[in-house]
Amino acid sequence: MAKFNLKINGQKREVDVEEDTPLLWVLRDQLGLVGTKYSCGIAQCGACTVHKNGEAIFSCITPASSLTEDDITTIEGLSEEGDHPVQKAWQEVDVAQCGYCQAGQIMNAAALLNKNSAPSMDEIDDAMNRNICRCGTYHKIREAVAMAAKLK
Repeated sequence: MAKFNLKINGQKREVDVEEDTPLLWVLRDQLGLVGTKYSCGIAQCGACTVHKNGEAIFSCITPASSLTEDDITTIEGLSEEGDHPVQKAWQEVDVAQCGYCQAGQIMNAAALLNKNSAPSMDEIDDAMNRNICRCGTYHKIREAVAMAAKLK
């Protein structure tokens, strides 16, 4: 075990874990931030998406020890009141069905809009292709991302 200092949602946090422990398990098991979900464990579904310095990453395959110099944002840290433009659009469009993938979808959409404030539908499709929705709400996800771009 080793101690690592991480900056999660704007707060310095010290964790004591094995060097190869994925960030996902540090977030969920060590820090109690359970909004980030486990699904595939092999970076194929996107349910575990968080931000590293504003960029979307898969926390299931990213060792926490590699992030000591980075700003990590989880769904809990995206906005205090749940009023980020993507979250607002998600509610307006009523995207969620089962909801399991939604935190990862929202985090990926927010990262896209950080880079590109006015993405085309093709750019939205391309960026959101990293996240799987078992319920198949892709048309609503696409609509919500486009709406969030206008709200931003």
